[in-house]
Amino acid sequence: MVSLDKSLIARLKKGKNHFEVFVDPEGAFALKRGETVNIEDIIAVESVFSDAHQGDHVSESDLESTFNTTDVMEIAEQIILHGDIQLTKEQRKHILEEKTNQVITIIAQNAINPQTKAPHPPGRISKAMEEAKVHIDPIKGVDEQVNIVMKAIRPVIPIRFEEVDVAVRIPADYAAKAYGDIAKFGNLLKNEWQNDGSWVAVVKIPAGLQNDFYGLVNHLSKGDAETKLL
Repeated sequence: MVSLDKSLIARLKKGKNHFEVFVDPEGAFALKRGETVNIEDIIAVESVFSDAHQGDHVSESDLESTFNTTDVMEIAEQIILHGDIQLTKEQRKHILEEKTNQVITIIAQNAINPQTKAPHPPGRISKAMEEAKVHIDPIKGVDEQVNIVMKAIRPVIPIRFEEVDVAVRIPADYAAKAYGDIAKFGNLLKNEWQNDGSWVAVVKIPAGLQNDFYGLVNHLSKGDAETKLL
């Protein structure tokens, strides 16, 4: 169950009756998008209200006559799917800020300027979104909105998703300890231990993470590693 102070109200009107439940906003939005969600995990209170703020409960007879069941979880699912999710101004602002940051982060980590092959800083992506007047939807999923934003900002800045292959040679003194962190960073295309104890690899990584990758390699090898963009 979600904490009540982090929940909001999902509301459905049928005839003269109002049905309300306290729900987790992210989980409720995910359910409305068609994702698989465990209802028990997103309900804050196992009750259906006629007025959630006042704490007025709906009678079991009204639930039965409207939904043909008194099961709170089944009814809550119907309320979320077919009703409205009431966001306060602060909740909407928080969700929009959070999703905007997630979208910007994903784009910054995976996209580059195809003209320079360099990543775009998050600030540049944010500015391009403002210029393109693209707005984040609090209900749509982050992955879906990444594609929407990419399409919107392409006329503003040169940008595309791309992966790059980086060759790495780690000296023997650092190879054993560096192996795990480097292997987890991307997809190992080549993985060879040399006779002198050094380690040679080719790693495929999101293009936008090149600087982070080079920083990691330098940290692990104290600056003694060799790297080459293939």
